[in-house]
Amino acid sequence: MTKPATTISKHITTPSQTVGPYLHIGLDWLTTSSLVTAETEGQHIVLQGCLLDADGQPIPDGMIEIWQANAHGKYAHPDDHQAKSLTKNFIGFGRLSIDEQGGFRFSTIKPGPVPHHDGSMQASHIMVQVFARGLIKQLVTRVYFPDDDHSHDLVLKHVPVERRHTLVATATKDSPNVFNWNIALGGESETVFFTI
Repeated sequence: MTKPATTISKHITTPSQTVGPYLHIGLDWLTTSSLVTAETEGQHIVLQGCLLDADGQPIPDGMIEIWQANAHGKYAHPDDHQAKSLTKNFIGFGRLSIDEQGGFRFSTIKPGPVPHHDGSMQASHIMVQVFARGLIKQLVTRVYFPDDDHSHDLVLKHVPVERRHTLVATATKDSPNVFNWNIALGGESETVFFTI
């Protein structure tokens, strides 16, 4: 009778399979933190913040992508069939790697409201995708702007009232066109993420 193969004790932990940090491989060519030029039509804004873990600590090796409509509420995408004008040299897409302090900063414009699939208007927002170590699939969320009317937004209506604040940026007192918004991957202040 042969001896059974050696088994690993149930008390020994083994390394988990993780993603990254390989975000620079093949992705840097689309990196852009500024979506605008001085001539870009619309309200020029800055969206900045930090990517945080469940303990509120910065995550230094993530990547953020944003996708948004222009100031008229039209996407630079063939699936947007609205009879609205496009903005010259504005594609509404940005991507950047998180810095060593977990920070990100985009220069863009405040998007106009876009219609929902039923024709109702959504509040102005920017779509956000998050890539980070340990995520097998990117996380998808969106950021809204303070002082806008969010009551008619069908997406926000599906978010519990007590968690909606995680999707709303705050304006900087000294710079009203600079918006702060942190993305928390877990914990008590976890950002609301959506299934796509």
